[in-house]
Amino acid sequence: MEWIFDKSDPLLETMIGSIMMFLIIILLTRIIGLRSFAKFTVYDFAFTIAIGSIIASTLTSRTSIVHGSVAIASLLFLTYIFSTLQKIIPALSSTISNKPIMLMRGNQILEENLKYARIERSQLIAKLREANVSRLNQVKAVILETTGDISVLHKLTDTDDQSIDSLILDGVRENL
Repeated sequence: MEWIFDKSDPLLETMIGSIMMFLIIILLTRIIGLRSFAKFTVYDFAFTIAIGSIIASTLTSRTSIVHGSVAIASLLFLTYIFSTLQKIIPALSSTISNKPIMLMRGNQILEENLKYARIERSQLIAKLREANVSRLNQVKAVILETTGDISVLHKLTDTDDQSIDSLILDGVRENL
């Protein structure tokens, strides 16, 4: 039965530690900003995994709350530095971040882009259904975003022939 419950488990310490880590993360996020937990780039993903690992080791091992808090604060500060450097050095941003890729232009599926992005046609069709597209002629564009999300831009009405503003497609790779 020890695998279910062991009298030596530090349950009270874990509960208090969880509350403290929760409050520390809220405080640090308020100081650094929500950008820290957004999913924008590869390093954002790595940051999220690292934070989870630090929290887990703090709550389940002999790592102190202060030690875990310093590790989290260091990662948040590193994220802040990277986001600032990306604004100053545009080449850094393009090195760290993927560019969005167009998967459909109008009702035309861009097969080469699907292959490049490793997206199955069935996954694309599922996203179209999710976006309430019932006919391919309702689609203006489908874009694989830098976050891994798929955005579907569709016509508001069947007679909507308006083009997409260039700002919306800024940075989107259409031809690979």
